[in-house]
Amino acid sequence: MKPLSPVDQVFLWLEKRQQPMHVGGLHIFSFPEGAGNKYMTELAEIMRAYTDPQPPFNQKLHFKLGQYYWETDKQFDLEHHFRHEALPKPGRIRELLSHVSAEHSNLMDRERPLWETHLIEGIRGRRFAFYHKAHHCMVDGIAAMRMTLKSYSFDPERSDMPPIWAMKSDKRPRNEVTPGDTIQSIAHFLEGAGKQIATIPTLAREMTKAMAKSRKSDEFVSIFNAPQCVLNQKITGSRRFAAQSYPIERIRAIGKVFKATLNDVVLAVCGSALRNYLISLQELPDRPLIAMVPMSIRKDDSDSGNQVAMILANLGTHLADPTHRLEVIKHSVSEAKQRFKQMSQEEAVNYTALTLAPTGINMLTGLAPKWQAFNVIISNVPGPDKPMYWNGAKLEGLYPVSIPVDRVALNITLLSYVDNLEFGLTACRRTLPSMQRLLDYLESGIKELEIAAGI
Repeated sequence: MKPLSPVDQVFLWLEKRQQPMHVGGLHIFSFPEGAGNKYMTELAEIMRAYTDPQPPFNQKLHFKLGQYYWETDKQFDLEHHFRHEALPKPGRIRELLSHVSAEHSNLMDRERPLWETHLIEGIRGRRFAFYHKAHHCMVDGIAAMRMTLKSYSFDPERSDMPPIWAMKSDKRPRNEVTPGDTIQSIAHFLEGAGKQIATIPTLAREMTKAMAKSRKSDEFVSIFNAPQCVLNQKITGSRRFAAQSYPIERIRAIGKVFKATLNDVVLAVCGSALRNYLISLQELPDRPLIAMVPMSIRKDDSDSGNQVAMILANLGTHLADPTHRLEVIKHSVSEAKQRFKQMSQEEAVNYTALTLAPTGINMLTGLAPKWQAFNVIISNVPGPDKPMYWNGAKLEGLYPVSIPVDRVALNITLLSYVDNLEFGLTACRRTLPSMQRLLDYLESGIKELEIAAGI
């Protein structure tokens, strides 16, 4: 058995009925040339033949002495994890997104490996889709993308590819820690504890500096700067998912004019969309919204577990001028990145934990609803820059489906694929009415920056 890291275990502790802690991906394919009327039926049968899952897809949770471990599921049942489904007519993207919204609302069974793959047919235009779903304790965004890249191919002629759960890893298995081995377990604990204690001086110094700067400047972000907002109410377990693609060249052109990174421009576009959405609800706070932006600190080629830190970014939603908003965002992100550059990996993880503590306390207890570290989660994951295929079927769209949490009812996750940025917006269905309007406001946010840039 292999113990879960402390970060991975947090995602299990935070999970409750109204707060499922799994991530997903909606992958839309076009039929390969020559596909006949029985293509989908035959495809499902081929996939069902792969009954021997590879790590981590054959691992289930085991709880012992206050610690979660991964162990091999010796009673693995593929029928539970692989589902073949059809959309109701007329099979538009609207029906597809509605289907994914419903599936993403369901908790996963902790007695089994924490993943599902849904093969979805009946999409207009001779298309089908995969909706992959895995618990966040199993993968983070970067790890999920690496798994996807390994399961697909850049070669349209390749035809020997297994489904994602049957891929053989090209890495040697990691050393496992046996719970019964008392000496090894204690050594493992002491080593981790020593690293954590060593981070305390850096954490104290950086937190003090951040608090001091936030008192001097309204635009600097500390852990208590997020305003109260309609986005930050209690949520239900029901989800609404919306998705849209935007040409990445439009974002790069704006960044080139304003000397901003692609991620800076994305945050400015999201800031504009959220400003207009909240104005439409008559709910725009006077102070700017704060985004929690995950940043990978993964220094290896692993494709499981979580290795992320979080920065807090000022979205400038109090500003009507898109140029001024972008400058505020650039400065806010630069400050946060500079802080993490000076830290070790352990310091970065612990600083993140300290930063998110107010929100974590709320999610676990609900005792301090006014302790709001951030209002929205915005995550940008790099993806492949060339078209990908799976057994001759071309991958047309690659949309992330993520996690809203209690009092943070909206998660905006995007990834790059070939020439597009693929936006996936996941929200609590009850808390955010007409959430799909945000897609129109994202387009408006891009246009207003193009106009400001003279493009």
